[in-house]
Amino acid sequence: MREGFFKWLDGDYEAMEDFLDAAEVHDEPREAVKAHRKVLVEAADQADRAVVLEEKCRRIFDRLYLAIAVISCVTLIGVLLFTVANLPYFGQENPRTVEVVRRYVEDGLHETGAVNIVSGMILDYRAFDTLGESHVLFTALICVTILLRRDKKNMRKGYEDYYRITADRFFAVSNDMILRKVGLILIPMIFLYGIYILLNGQNSPGGGFSGGAILGAGMIIFAASCGFETTDRFFTRRFFSFASVASLSFYSFAKGYVFITGANSIPNGIPKGTPGAILSGGLILPLDIAVGLVVACTMFGFYSLFRRGSIGSQEV
Repeated sequence: MREGFFKWLDGDYEAMEDFLDAAEVHDEPREAVKAHRKVLVEAADQADRAVVLEEKCRRIFDRLYLAIAVISCVTLIGVLLFTVANLPYFGQENPRTVEVVRRYVEDGLHETGAVNIVSGMILDYRAFDTLGESHVLFTALICVTILLRRDKKNMRKGYEDYYRITADRFFAVSNDMILRKVGLILIPMIFLYGIYILLNGQNSPGGGFSGGAILGAGMIIFAASCGFETTDRFFTRRFFSFASVASLSFYSFAKGYVFITGANSIPNGIPKGTPGAILSGGLILPLDIAVGLVVACTMFGFYSLFRRGSIGSQEV
């Protein structure tokens, strides 16, 4: 064997010679064995070439990714430095920076009909930006639902009863008598205050985001003190889906109509109302309600998903 090994190193010995001889002994043609060996060698060569090609493509992608990342970072840094270099000096008044503010303060009441100029800016001058913020909330809730939702499609049957038992037995905070009684006293006040903030945003500090946050907090306290079984009687998954989609759709179509008419200098026909009245500000009041519903549903949806893995009834 040692002599055969050194002959094989010198190229005078074929390692497959004994195998070929043994194949002939078993009546297997020598040519068939050679052909089979050739096929194996070609397959191994193709596999090696595929590995080399994959490694080469990976190196090219890494270099391209690094180049794009560096160019993007350098471009962004250059834009930021150029912007900073053109900012006015500290204490120096730049007329261009006060044009928009002067327009809001001087013409806001006449153009929006809202006494609260902040609501006029958010839901009239910058309504498109607020629409994006509302969609961000809705998208975040969809992502959390995908990750945390617990139903028969993403839960193994052996774990469903365990989660149901532990949630009912160990985490049922609604069984606390103090929390239940205090919640029943505070919940009506919280909802009343949230509705006031929501409906009076065009006249005083408040509006859709703050009012929706208060309503969402009230729903969370209600679910914690009275239990999800009571909450599911009116806040079902169907109601949640309808409220969110209807609110965002109304906001999109309403402001889309205003954008189109305003861009073409066409009167939109929406009355501003009497400033200071509850029905004033044009579309600000209904848009506040739409934004408030989205915020309230999002807050309660987060709590419900983190708490039990579902939103409303009709889930598990």
